Order: sequence, then C-alpha cells, then structure tokens
Amino acid sequence: MTQSKVLKVARVKTKMGSIRDGLETCCSQNLQPHLWMLTTRTTRYQLSLELGLVVALRRSGVSRKPLAQSGCEKEMCGDVEKMVGSPGYYAGFLLPVLLLQVSTWYSTVSGFSVKGPVEPIVVLLGADATLPCQLLPEQSATHMHIRWHRAQLSPAVLVYQNGQEQSGEQMLEYRGRTELVRDSISKGGVALLIQHVRASDHGQYWCHFKDGHSSQEAVVELHVIGLGSVPRVHMMGPEDGGIRVLCSAEGWFPKPRVQWSDMMGVKLQSLTESHTQDEDGLFHVEASLVVTDSSLGNVTCSIQNPLSGQEKVSAIFLPEPFFPRMSPWKAALVGTVPVLVLLLTGISYIGWREHEAKEREVKKRKKESQERDQMENEKELALKAKGKLEQQDKSDRKALYDEVWKKALLYPDWRKEQFQPATVTVNQEIFHQNNSDPERKENFKEETHDLSLRDKQGDCNLITLNQQDFTSGKHYWEVDVKDADEWTLGIYENPTDSRELSKDLKNKKFRVLEKKGCEYRALTYYLQNISLQECLLIKKCPQKIVTFLDYEDNDISFYDMTEGTHIFSFTQASFSGSLYPYFNLKSMKLSL
Repeated sequence: MTQSKVLKVARVKTKMGSIRDGLETCCSQNLQPHLWMLTTRTTRYQLSLELGLVVALRRSGVSRKPLAQSGCEKEMCGDVEKMVGSPGYYAGFLLPVLLLQVSTWYSTVSGFSVKGPVEPIVVLLGADATLPCQLLPEQSATHMHIRWHRAQLSPAVLVYQNGQEQSGEQMLEYRGRTELVRDSISKGGVALLIQHVRASDHGQYWCHFKDGHSSQEAVVELHVIGLGSVPRVHMMGPEDGGIRVLCSAEGWFPKPRVQWSDMMGVKLQSLTESHTQDEDGLFHVEASLVVTDSSLGNVTCSIQNPLSGQEKVSAIFLPEPFFPRMSPWKAALVGTVPVLVLLLTGISYIGWREHEAKEREVKKRKKESQERDQMENEKELALKAKGKLEQQDKSDRKALYDEVWKKALLYPDWRKEQFQPATVTVNQEIFHQNNSDPERKENFKEETHDLSLRDKQGDCNLITLNQQDFTSGKHYWEVDVKDADEWTLGIYENPTDSRELSKDLKNKKFRVLEKKGCEYRALTYYLQNISLQECLLIKKCPQKIVTFLDYEDNDISFYDMTEGTHIFSFTQASFSGSLYPYFNLKSMKLSL
C-alpha cells in the first residue's frame, strides 16, 4: 500500500465520526437515501449490501456530478469520490475498512448487544417453555422497546413498550399463552414464557431490543418434543410367503424414526413407512414389515424421537404355525389367524382384569389392616405417655412441695401433712376457777384438736400439753375462738435453767397473736418488755386458728382454718428452751 493511500484511509477514519450528520447533505442527491441507511441498519450484512449498492450506482454513472458540488466538504467528499471511483481499491481495501469503521461507530452509539442461549431450549409438548435473553453489558431495559418475533417483526409473539405488554401486534395463536418474565429486567435480563407449548411453537425466535435509534437482537432456538403413544404391533396376515406385521403410533413430534429388529437386536428393513400430521401438527406413523423367517420368534418395533433420542418399544410373538406353508390347510389358516388373535387377546385381557382386581382388593385389605394396627399402637402409646406424664407430674409436684413447703405459705390442710398433731387438754385448775358450768367443764376435758372456748373471764393459760413440753420436731394444734371479743393465742418459752413449769407466766418469753375488739397484733415480749410488735390487717374475724410449730427451723405460724389463709409467722424466733402452747380469753396488759 502506498503512502498516499494510507493517508487517505486515515483521513476517511477521522471523518467517519460525522457520517450520520454529514451524509444527509453530502454527495449526490441520488446516493443520499442509500448512504443514510449505513447509519441505521444493525448488521454487517446489511451494511455490505448498502455499500455494494452505492458502488454499483457510482459505476453505472448515476449522478456523476462531483461530490464537492452537493454541499459537503471538498476535502472529505473528494477523498470518498476518488476511492469509490477506483474499483481495484474498493475491492481490495476500501470495503473492509468501511465495514469495520461503520460497525465500530454503530456499536459505540448503540452501547449494547444482545445475547441468547447457545444451545436450543428443549421442552416437552404441553409443558411451559422459558426463552432467556440478555443485554450486554448489563443495564436496565425497563425503558426499552422489547419485541419477541419469529420470521417477521410484525405481527409479533410479544411486544413490551412503555413498561407494559402491548397486545395490538400480537399473533393470535400466542394470545393468552405468553408473558414477559421481568424478574431481571433491571439488569437487562428478560425471558419469554410460553405456556402449554404446541407443535407449532417449534423453531426460531428473535428477541429484539430497541433504545431510541439503536436496536439489537439475538436468536433463540426452541425444540418441542412430543412423545406419542406406545407403538401398536399386530399381524395383518400372510403375504409373499411370510406374515405381514404392522406398527402404528400417534402423537409424536417432530417426525419420528421407526426401526424394526429381531430378538437378537438385528435391524430389519421396513417394507412401507408413512407419516401424517393431524390438525395439531402431531405425527401419526405407520410402518409394515413382512417376516418370512419363521424362526425369528419375536419382532420388535421401536419409535424414536430424533431430538431427544427417547423411544418407545413394542414386540410381537410370531408363532411358527402361523407362517404359510404349501399345505391344504393354508387357506383355513389365513381365515383363522385373526380369530385366534382376537380370542387370545380377549382371554388375556379378561384374565388380566381379574388379576388386577384381586391384587387391588388384597392391597386394600392389607392397607386397612395396617392402618388399624397403627391406630391401636398410637392409641396405646398415647395412653402410656399420658399415664407417665400424670405420674411424673404428681411426683414432680410432690418433690416440689417437699422442697418449698417451708418457704411457701401453703394451705393449712396441705401443711398438716408435714406436722404431727399435738394433744392438748384444758388446764383443770384454771377451768374450775373461771367456769362452774358442768356441761362446759365436760367439754373442756375432751382431748382434741378443736377446743371450744366461751369463757371470757379467765386471765391465765387455758390449755396444757399431755406431754411434758416441745423441745424438737414439728407440731400443730387447733383452737376454736368463735366470736370472742378478746383473746391471746400462741406459745411461751420456759427458761433453759428451769426444767419445772412456773405458774407465774410473767417470767416467760411469749410469741402470740392478740385480739382486742376489731384490732389484731403480733407480739414478742419478755418480762413486760416488747421486742416485736406488728399490727395485723384481718378483714374477717377468724373462727378457728391452727398453730404450727417447727422447733428446728425456729418457725411459728398461724392460719385461719375456716378460710384456709395465712395470718402471721414468727420467722426470726430463736428457741433455746422448752415451748408450751398458750391461750387466754383476755388481751395482754401491755402498753403500746
């Protein structure tokens, strides 16, 4: 290449950036429509056709007027005119340069390309097919005009514009069966969903993207596979010294392949083969074979889909006596073969139906038996689990009770299970001093947990223990206070150094509940000195009070036996001597 030609090529490259605007006013009026197409077509094939047309027009003498006279720049148009006017230069160098330059310019302007799958999309007949398509580089396609079409742009399979699907240009056979999958449209990914694929959907599809004046498209191949019925093979009768066998099937797509073979796998050549399509485009195939070798036994007919390689096979047994022979009963055999075949088929069908019915009945009974056994086992397991839970619940509650009964203010009936009843009697000496009623005296002599006390004139302890004293263990006793206006109830402690009970209660340490009118208080005092005094809020006057004494835990608790509620507990007590119950129908004469 000479230096002048190199300079011309460089000058052309520098001018190609303004082709879109300059070609509209540049050069000849006759060349203007064709050169304008160079900036709008999308493939190199179209570009080459347009450039070829330009050269043909120039060579044929159309508009020989110099390019500089049509209003373009003299320098650029003159160079283009000289190069186009040189056939050798165009053929050897100019066409590739122009194609490369225009293609580069167009790719830069459009800024995207379209890519489809390399391999065909294979879908079974009646299923749904998804045809993917992707913009490169990734960019949003929500604002673009997207069109899926087949052989021609319009009518189309699906049109997407202005953010929604347009049905005006859609082909009738795709209405209601297609939609645009837009899950990845923000990244340039779209897919065409075709529902209930038909045989007519088989073939090529183009996904076309258009953004302003720029457009690109890619092709997607859809292969529809229809697996039809299992081939039906039956004997037609004697022919040409053998037996004619017919194999037929329908519902296949695309056109299937038929292959005969014997029991050893050796392929046999079909005598005749025909393919017909129904209104849905599915193929019905028939193939015949004349078997002359009576030793073949079984003959197999195989129908195969050419795209997926899937096949369905049927075989037929050819009894040797069915083959025609040179004998008097040949004619009779020809007539009896169909009858025998029908008879055998009928007998086999009836036997098969009875066998299937028996199997279904056996399976049904077995299933019902298993379900009954399973229900009984589940019921038994549920009862055992329930019993275990109840037993465990009782054990847990008892263990919890044994653990926390000391800390919890439980009902007195529950608390009694942990204490021993203390047998108390009336102090006879004090009783005779304060009560002369024989009937009341007899009542006070009774050893019981329920002491009915109605004498309100006594001023000393009315009850004593049958045992010596309390020095250990857990004990309780009950006192019936009824409606007494005043009473004092609790225990007193005998000093450690005195083993005999003193009649002077003033030298004892008391822990008692006291009622005076409607006021209640808890007291701890010794030698008329109060160490604890607490007023109690009791809404309902107790009728029967039970006292619980736990010597080891230094605890004295009082409960309303009628209401089953806790009244008060001396939890800070510290026992060091013998303890005795105390009850008086008067309140303590102590100052508050």
